[in-house]
Amino acid sequence: MNAEFMHALHTLPPTLEGNSAEDKREEIREYFHKTFTFFEKLFECFKDESVFYQKSEPTRHPIIFYFGHTATFFINKLLVSKIIHEQLNPEFESMFAIGVDEMNWDDMNAHHYQWPKVEAIKAYRQLVREKVDALISALPLSLPIRQEDPMWIILMGIEHERIHIETSSVLHRQLPIEMVEKNSFFPVCDDVSDAPENEMVPVAGGLIQLGKPSDHKLYGWDNEYGTDQIEVADFKASKFLVSNGEFLAFVQEGGYENRTFWSEEGQKFLKIKEAQHPVFWIKQKDGSFMYRAMLEEMQLPLNWPVDVNYLEAKAFCTWKSQKDKKNYRLMTEAEWIRLYENAGIQDVPEFDDSKANINFAHWASSCPVDRFAFGDIFDLMGNVWQWTETPTYAFEGFKIHPAYDDFSIPTFDGKHNLIKGGSWASTGNELMKHARHAFRRHFYQHAGFRYIEGECVQNTEENIYETDELVSQYCDFQYGEEHFGVKNFAVSCAKKAIDYTKEIKQGSALDLGCATGRASFELAKAFKEVCGIDFSARFVQVGVELQKMATVGYYQKGEGSLKKRKEVNLEALGLAEVSERVEFWQGDACNLKAHFKAYDLIMATNLIDRLYEPRLFLNSVHERINEGGYLILTSPYTWLEEYTAKEFWIGGYTDENGNEVTTLEGLKSILDRHFELVATEDVPFVIRETERKFQHTVSQMSVWKKSR
Repeated sequence: MNAEFMHALHTLPPTLEGNSAEDKREEIREYFHKTFTFFEKLFECFKDESVFYQKSEPTRHPIIFYFGHTATFFINKLLVSKIIHEQLNPEFESMFAIGVDEMNWDDMNAHHYQWPKVEAIKAYRQLVREKVDALISALPLSLPIRQEDPMWIILMGIEHERIHIETSSVLHRQLPIEMVEKNSFFPVCDDVSDAPENEMVPVAGGLIQLGKPSDHKLYGWDNEYGTDQIEVADFKASKFLVSNGEFLAFVQEGGYENRTFWSEEGQKFLKIKEAQHPVFWIKQKDGSFMYRAMLEEMQLPLNWPVDVNYLEAKAFCTWKSQKDKKNYRLMTEAEWIRLYENAGIQDVPEFDDSKANINFAHWASSCPVDRFAFGDIFDLMGNVWQWTETPTYAFEGFKIHPAYDDFSIPTFDGKHNLIKGGSWASTGNELMKHARHAFRRHFYQHAGFRYIEGECVQNTEENIYETDELVSQYCDFQYGEEHFGVKNFAVSCAKKAIDYTKEIKQGSALDLGCATGRASFELAKAFKEVCGIDFSARFVQVGVELQKMATVGYYQKGEGSLKKRKEVNLEALGLAEVSERVEFWQGDACNLKAHFKAYDLIMATNLIDRLYEPRLFLNSVHERINEGGYLILTSPYTWLEEYTAKEFWIGGYTDENGNEVTTLEGLKSILDRHFELVATEDVPFVIRETERKFQHTVSQMSVWKKSR
């Protein structure tokens, strides 16, 4: 065993509690540096630097993106949280911000990127390391640490990087073997033999309490908080994870060729990937298989767990059910919790990672499925993640963390399932009982499964637009009925923008702060191409879903807990025919990617008084507009320090000479260098909150023509 390996990685995450703030700072500092260093160690396994510019998988960015992504995450979240106010490298902090989960707004167009040299990313990472280290010393800290505290954002960045330690190790496994080389820092288990025979272990059911209390002593992602109760019936669970040997029978009996074992989604996966066996198996000419570990190939270890996606695991269960004339399926999240609690596993920090193949405590690979017992069942924690039947959903009381609103909400789409228990490469939050990590069902992770014999489960696929209160409110605001004779705000703004620009070429428009997309669709009636961008992935997803399905449902709040289901339909609104002209992206107006440019119109709707530093947008917006093009801003100028630190307000304050500065005056002082103010007018809007409560607001629209 490599001593350096053990020393660097035998680390458990800190608790949020303690008696000394200074001791806690040092604990967090050590955790941060070990995390940052280990992540970088993973990228020392390449043959040469050319590997950084290769893709492990066609739907992912080149490796260089992931090397830069975790560092920019720290800076972007610190900026959004108004903990810092200056970017370290604006180009990097936009380039490496988004693009890891095949979302519709993940920009995978290679022409939009000029990847920097590896040395530049290393230098940037060092700057981030120094910046975060200094903040750990300087930020206010009281114990226990809570979600609203600045130090929570530091912990968020650390845990995010720990997730990417694991996901990067998966991408390494998907690279051609000639691109990586063995590294003593990452030892491979050498216990290889035949697979043990699996058997079923009876488990008593009971009432399962899910969810993490808000005052829990450990860091958590937002989807972990809240409550849910599920009555679990008695069931039987396989003693071992499904091994390569057990799965081999499925492959040899034509499991990948017989489409009847596969769901409709599974059949699409087979067609696209042309899969004939698990992704980390390598078929030889004689029909035998080699196995791809992270940095080497070896004979297929039959006694190690198989690595498969959800669709493959599901097909195996269908095959085995038919073969044994029993009802096998994957376990649910609640059933995994039942097994965890029955085994008496101690949560972090009492959790003993020496008794599980997890947290890199033993190897940088899987190991035999009969090595680590938790009572009668093996590998409840570690070895490989375990796919569940449970699609990701929100517990009662779920609240989005404002600094990272796209962590959970995009996965509440019925296309992501929870994985539980962690793998050999899982660290940090992933070790915790309440961890809820979700992956697309066709994604590969260090993930396998155990099967359950028990009652069938019916999962309701939650519609995120119907359960997210703020998204529902904005759907109603942009697509719902008018109130008190005030015209639809999104439609009014789009019509006015079209009218103001009618004397120029209406080629390309950018709807910045597009929310759920109504104005973007309306602009497409005149403009040939429209780009809608919003900081909130939750909002952007509505526009994307409307393009795909033409219809989206949401709930309109009534009195108290009463609510009424409503529906948006593009065809009924006369927008279906133009919707193909629109594209939606998630983005930060203060830090837009360079390729968002050459627009004839940029319309920023009710945006500038909600930006953390509006000058970052206003000082450079002229570079994104064609000569003679228009910038149209609307805002009620409701400056609030919860959104924008007062030092960054454009107006609404008294200057050092005692003069009152209005926002329009502030805009003129910034924009006059490149724009001519053409017109201003008031545009009212009404937002319905409940049956009898409405917000009536008046925005000022200012129209600017680029003149130089």
